[in-house]
Amino acid sequence: MRRILLLFTLAVVTASCGGKKEKKDDGFEVSRAKTEEKGAQASEGVPVDLDNRGVGPIKNLDFPEEINAEMAARGEATFNAICVACHMVDQRMIGPAMKGVYERRSPEWVMNMILNPDGMLKEDPIAKALLKEYNNAIMLNQNLTEEQARDLAEYLRTL
Repeated sequence: MRRILLLFTLAVVTASCGGKKEKKDDGFEVSRAKTEEKGAQASEGVPVDLDNRGVGPIKNLDFPEEINAEMAARGEATFNAICVACHMVDQRMIGPAMKGVYERRSPEWVMNMILNPDGMLKEDPIAKALLKEYNNAIMLNQNLTEEQARDLAEYLRTL
């Protein structure tokens, strides 16, 4: 009898955990099944787009194969002084996580977002989607020079 009760309990628990849909009193359905993301999307739900160069002064940027350690160190200092207010390296905060940004965005797009966030948020579809995804938290223009932005871009390569 004990075995039957144990098997019955196990069957009930197993059935209740496996992708069951529940109908709530207010008419909404709740699905407990995990769903896989469709298509190539960044962790924030905005599509990956490596062809978009953004809106701003940077039209073409090719990174050298090796990371420039001096530039990356200056970029890290800038990141720690300015960017950490809204961005963390490997988890979302007010803004997206920066680790792997070049797997989601082109170098030109990143540089243009750093240098021209106002223009990007007005005209660029990816920047607009990120704005919506992050509850309309706008990226402020930090008035960095192109050299400072390039140092920051080099640091982001190290993440």
